[in-house]
Amino acid sequence: MLSVLLGGMSLPAGEIAQAAGVNASTASQHLALLVDEGLVAVQAQGRHRYFRVSDTDVAHALEALSVVAERAGAGEKWLREPFRPLKYARTCYRHLAGELGVRLLDALLARGCLAAGRRGYDLTPAGSAWLEEIGMELDGPTRSERYAVPCLDWSERREHLSGRLATGLLDHFMRHRWLVRVRESRALKLTPQGKRTLLPLL
Repeated sequence: MLSVLLGGMSLPAGEIAQAAGVNASTASQHLALLVDEGLVAVQAQGRHRYFRVSDTDVAHALEALSVVAERAGAGEKWLREPFRPLKYARTCYRHLAGELGVRLLDALLARGCLAAGRRGYDLTPAGSAWLEEIGMELDGPTRSERYAVPCLDWSERREHLSGRLATGLLDHFMRHRWLVRVRESRALKLTPQGKRTLLPLL
């Protein structure tokens, strides 16, 4: 159930139950416990209630636990359907993960767009120029937030980028339809326009 919510969307209990293969009453019981423990947040909208992962700390912990849970024999799994699309590109909470997520962080570091800082990475002047070059506007970091931090990738066993910068980048990529969501999955699909525009950036 938590893995479904790692897609970064707020979902009703019925959709979460269906994705997890449990009945609605079982899902509701589990969701109530997850809300009580602070792992999941709930928002009421009229008669409906929508659930989401409570914050990025929980998302990071879930991704890291996935790595630990699959230390043995996970390599072959990622070569099979339906895992191959997830391995290539997926959402991890609200940022880009998988092969493309790792490549994005590698590219930003190689271009000098990010530099190691006290709270993860700092955006450099080269990074600000790069964001302007791709047409993205993003306010600088504030004291209370994680702006650009590493997140251990479930399938790649390496770090991808998380934080507000990563969320803004994924929003930008999807707004320009370089990446699109795969229905009923955390997987993201690279579009023909994305192959022409996004891949050269990585």
